[in-house]
Amino acid sequence: MTTAPEACLVRRSKEEWRAVLSPEQFKTLREKFTEKRGSGEYVKLFEDGIYCCVGCENPVYESTTKFDSGCGWPAFFDAIPGAINRAEERAGLRYEITCAKCDGHLGHVLKNEGFPTPTDERHCINSVALKFSSAIPISLIIKSDA
Repeated sequence: MTTAPEACLVRRSKEEWRAVLSPEQFKTLREKFTEKRGSGEYVKLFEDGIYCCVGCENPVYESTTKFDSGCGWPAFFDAIPGAINRAEERAGLRYEITCAKCDGHLGHVLKNEGFPTPTDERHCINSVALKFSSAIPISLIIKSDA
């Protein structure tokens, strides 16, 4: 589990969250709702960029780690280091993922499903919990400087 430094955490009351999030975003991020399979705007988006938590704009995923898992939700094989927290749900097979900065529910990590990725993990994320930016992914900047 990763935790953001105390000074970086975003804390809001339930009423404050309702004021800054849409009803669907609030239900997902604050009440752990899962959006309907295949309904999210980022399921089939495969452009270069960064995916941030919609609640606090914390960068959580790079497009370079996104893959088509066929599950109906955006899938990534790894998060930006320090960007998420994990809480075990099913004996090491499934973990809830929350944003390390605002504790918003993003989705789940499933392990050992046999996807041909470097981590053998599938981060199954709700589109409504994300905000995409076409900024150049951090890993591509680092690689081009090397």
